Amino acid sequence: MYLGEVIGTVVARRCIEGLEGQKLMLVQPLDENRQPRGAKEVAVDTVQAGPGDFVFLVGSREAALALKQSFVPVDAAIVGIIDDMHRTDAS
Repeated sequence: MYLGEVIGTVVARRCIEGLEGQKLMLVQPLDENRQPRGAKEVAVDTVQAGPGDFVFLVGSREAALALKQSFVPVDAAIVGIIDDMHRTDAS
């Protein structure tokens, strides 16, 4: 599981079975300080996130399992919207 910020939407005119009607979002992965980490990616939205939302995502096989039809070939899925985040440094 990792953090990200939704920065846009992706429109696909055609898609494979299992992705019909699914919303695709452009996401910037973030580190624990909300700084960009790695390349932007497309993620299937399972929780109705929108641009500007901080979200948590799953990747690989877990992303495919987040959809109703399992094993759809996706690399990332948004599985939660972050309402608040506090960082606590351990002493």
